[in-house]
Amino acid sequence: MGLDDKVILITGAAGGIGQAIAHLAAAEGATALFLTDRDEAGCRQTAADLRAGGCAADCCFADLADVVAPPTIAAAAIARFGRIDGLVNAAALTTRGSFLTGTAALWDQLFAVDARAPFLLMQAVIIDAISRCAPASIVNILSMNAYCGIPELAIYSATKGALATLTRNAARAHMADRIRVNGVNLGWVATPAEMHMQADILGRGPGWLAEDSAKLPLGRLIAAEESARLAVFLLGDASVPMSGSVVDFEQKVAGGI
Repeated sequence: MGLDDKVILITGAAGGIGQAIAHLAAAEGATALFLTDRDEAGCRQTAADLRAGGCAADCCFADLADVVAPPTIAAAAIARFGRIDGLVNAAALTTRGSFLTGTAALWDQLFAVDARAPFLLMQAVIIDAISRCAPASIVNILSMNAYCGIPELAIYSATKGALATLTRNAARAHMADRIRVNGVNLGWVATPAEMHMQADILGRGPGWLAEDSAKLPLGRLIAAEESARLAVFLLGDASVPMSGSVVDFEQKVAGGI
């Protein structure tokens, strides 16, 4: 998919979608992967697995809620591998918060991780690419909830709507710099984090997956590996000249009955 000789920075790489993207990017020939996550053990394991497969990989552990984390991560990636050719903003919080339950503190936390951190990472990658007069590609993992969202995801949905706007804004501002920026509106994906959220945090128990899968057109949730294929396509040269696109990746048509 056109990732040969590229250095890619991926957030949320300790598991789920970010981890799946990292493995596929390595398989598609990326020269090096710089991973970040707040889960140190998971991030280390992903990097070790990639190195075992022959891909140069390193990691940095940070909480994206910290305003200094994004520039620190980007600087570490450049110090380690000399440049950043591609960025995937996969990390996000999905903490529930509606108009009845949301708080100012939750708003600030979700926007810090899901919108501010991606903006600051995009900024760092764009500045690095322009300084080298080099092309770059950015993929933001968004959500179908950006269109409206279920009631309990009001704040989360707002963060993804903000990031979708930033995706298009950056694409328009920097197309002439050969910096492409695209997004993926993900539907419901069966990640370990979602399993934990539904079964444990929301208290639905282990039977929730079969129950909800039966209601979906394909009889299952989307797999992380399926999401990774689209993200890596948008990241690589195979998708040139696409920029400013936000692709719906769901098994239902938005707005359909």
